[in-house]
Amino acid sequence: MNQIVDTATPSSDTLLRIIALQTEIAKLGLDLGSVMAYVAEQVPQLTGASAAAVEFAEGDDMVYRAASGTAAGMLGLRLRRSGSLSGRCVQQGELLHCVDSETDPRVDRDACRRVGLRSMLVVPLTHADTTVGVLKVMSPNVDGFSPADAGTLRLTAGLIAAAMFHAARNEANELYLRATHDALTGLPNRALFYDRLRQSMHTALRANGRLGILNIDMDGLKPINDGLGHRAGDAALCEIATRMQGAVRRSDTVARIGGDEFAVILPNIGTRDDAHTHSARLARQVGEPFEFDGHALRLGVSIGVAMLPDDGTDMTALIEHADRAMYEVKRTRSRRAAHA
Repeated sequence: MNQIVDTATPSSDTLLRIIALQTEIAKLGLDLGSVMAYVAEQVPQLTGASAAAVEFAEGDDMVYRAASGTAAGMLGLRLRRSGSLSGRCVQQGELLHCVDSETDPRVDRDACRRVGLRSMLVVPLTHADTTVGVLKVMSPNVDGFSPADAGTLRLTAGLIAAAMFHAARNEANELYLRATHDALTGLPNRALFYDRLRQSMHTALRANGRLGILNIDMDGLKPINDGLGHRAGDAALCEIATRMQGAVRRSDTVARIGGDEFAVILPNIGTRDDAHTHSARLARQVGEPFEFDGHALRLGVSIGVAMLPDDGTDMTALIEHADRAMYEVKRTRSRRAAHA
């Protein structure tokens, strides 16, 4: 049935790299979203995979909560558990191996063709004696993985499981929160942002509606970090996150998608002017000074706007448009400052 039952011990070099991976994971602390993203980035280097993903079982779906390589664009994607190798792995709680997607009846052949994969390994992620998700690696080659790769993947999955335990103990709801929210600010993380954006876009397109995206880059965080230390920088990030949440509607999603990067989903928005009105209000809220340890601090933001369907109906195109718009705002501000 194209399944690896036995695994081989990885090479000494690979074991040393797994130990180094464990050390880096420990530095990330309780930020489970960052742990999963880091593992997804590193595990292809350990196995020779072209892509890796961490999927969580949520209801009837498997959701990509971390992804790298050729699977990076699938972050936040939801697929039905039934008919997928990942769903079967969750159900059976054991490592599964697809040697060739063209001949394996357990996989969606057309989906594999669309992303150019021919073989994969899927290992369960277990929390509190329950399989809650999978760690998956993919290859464009037939039989692209060895028993040693399976052993490597099993060990790496154990690192994620350990992070899950420390982050959430025995509470399933806490585990979901840790996996989908930024540990510092409590905002949705990049994976949850992509998940909600996909769903919001689907809803808008089906109803011939409109949707806005704000791509936000903080201005002035580096001088705070350099002058007052990272404790001040963290306080600034938390303050900005709180202000952003207070400046948007209840139906909007504010997410932290990077170190000093945030994004907002604006569903049911009327026009581009409406989106810019929301953007201006958010910028005013963020720009108000705040105090940290007796120091009056001020931050600003550069905000780019993208609209569905005006700027595209593809998620990647919308995000890229908002990103370009944000950098144009930043460049315009720099030019004005230079001529002031």
